[in-house]
Amino acid sequence: MKTSDGTEFPLHQGVIMGRIALICLAGLLACSNAGNADAQSLGSSTYTSTAPKDCRQISKPSELDGSTTRVCPGKAGLMVLISEDDMREIVSVGRNRKAASEEPAAKVWFGPFNSSEITIEWRAAGGKPFAIIQRWHIADGTDLDKQGRPNTKAMLVVTRLPPGPVHVAYVDATANPNANELARNAADEVARGFNCDRDEVKVVGTSGRAVELATRR
Repeated sequence: MKTSDGTEFPLHQGVIMGRIALICLAGLLACSNAGNADAQSLGSSTYTSTAPKDCRQISKPSELDGSTTRVCPGKAGLMVLISEDDMREIVSVGRNRKAASEEPAAKVWFGPFNSSEITIEWRAAGGKPFAIIQRWHIADGTDLDKQGRPNTKAMLVVTRLPPGPVHVAYVDATANPNANELARNAADEVARGFNCDRDEVKVVGTSGRAVELATRR
């Protein structure tokens, strides 16, 4: 048997070399497939808005406490429910308003006054969204501005999507310069395997004042 450069090998040695080449090729394919699987398990991001102009108002602001409810279009047929009452918000996700209102996330209220920003980041794999990330502002009653109003502290909230939308991770936006990256990693690594009966919301990265205020009991 001759190689491409004319070197002769006994037949049995050529067979052995052929087998070695096949083993190497199989190894390369396995590594490639593993890399593809890892890439598919990581999330990708798209964005939607919860601004009032982009949503359907369910109830008009109350003159007594300013409470209001709106439903906003999300991804993959999901709807985002935003309810505000007594200067505190809840954000939940479901196939419709009723479904979203009955999910665990619809029952999570932060003690201090708070509000969420209007941009929602959707993490998805294979075109299927599995978590959202949203920036929240938590009022700090010990830090007042010149008018005596509480300044707010920023925090990223990672929420798992149906079935059972629930908060899975908090990232303090001030204490962590890479807060967005930490939140995306938490969504990718924690959200899909989160068990409502067993697991508690994780504080990811360095804890700060926003997380302290949000988790205070």
